[in-house]
Amino acid sequence: MAYTLVMHRSLIKHCRACGTPVEHRVPDDGDTKIRAICPLCGTIHYENPLNVVGTVPYWGPQGEQVLLRKRNIEPCFGKWTLPAGFMELGETTAEGAVRETQEEAGAEIALEGLFTVLNVTRVSQVHFYYRARLLSPQFDPGFETQEARLFHEHEIPWEELAFRTVRETLQRYFDDRRRGVFGIHAGDIA
Repeated sequence: MAYTLVMHRSLIKHCRACGTPVEHRVPDDGDTKIRAICPLCGTIHYENPLNVVGTVPYWGPQGEQVLLRKRNIEPCFGKWTLPAGFMELGETTAEGAVRETQEEAGAEIALEGLFTVLNVTRVSQVHFYYRARLLSPQFDPGFETQEARLFHEHEIPWEELAFRTVRETLQRYFDDRRRGVFGIHAGDIA
């Protein structure tokens, strides 16, 4: 059987079960990927993508403004982004999106449908953005945010956006808004 091994730099150095330094090899169980394997207890450690969850918070009767926040942390300090962050254990993607919006932008929202699912394979992440109706135009951002404010499409600082997933999500939002129909968009960010 022919297959291609794709090697990424593993973060696992020691067995989580017994602490022994792991070996990086293909398991003997028919798997085809290199895994971190404990030579002492035999535990196979799997590494999976991280989920990033967030929202496209909008304001106005036609959803003409979106809320962006200016990052107060690295990476991309000082760049604009949508409220989003890593999903926590024990929460759904929707719960995480609401939490991140409240923590980072201090915004109260009514969560609507899933809007974009974007694979960012080079950093082993999947980004999930939900549309969210803002309940108020007042914001109380947390320490990770320098500023949170509303933008019309023509005001968005496109060249100052932090991440390609944010650009893609915003472009899809305004395209769908013009059409008057919001869909679910999936894609890959190279």
